[in-house]
Amino acid sequence: MSDDCERPLSDVQAEACPIVQIIDRVAGKWSVSILVAAIREPVRYTELERSIPGISRRMLTLTLRNLERDGLLTRKVYPTVPPKVEYSATESARELYGHLTGLLDWAERHRPDIIEARRKYDELAAAA
Repeated sequence: MSDDCERPLSDVQAEACPIVQIIDRVAGKWSVSILVAAIREPVRYTELERSIPGISRRMLTLTLRNLERDGLLTRKVYPTVPPKVEYSATESARELYGHLTGLLDWAERHRPDIIEARRKYDELAAAA
């Protein structure tokens, strides 16, 4: 993620920028999948890799590092050969999970309305 907050910004942009960065991080496709996987119990890297369709090793590694950096995951390395690494959700991530499930509930309730609105919009756009 680029650090656009370091460039000269308007007052509104300056106030919103840190919030936008956090929302971008935690609401990202891969972040949500990882957090959901780690919410119940610690999860290993290979388990995440297998359970998240389409994620590359590089993207998984970057996303795990960012979530750890943001305090949403903890990483525990066991002194074995090869090393065993587990990721666990923090209390902050557990609180976030509650909000994510609320968003999921909202999306499920409003999905028919959104599908219908898209259909109408597309019809009008095609007629124009």
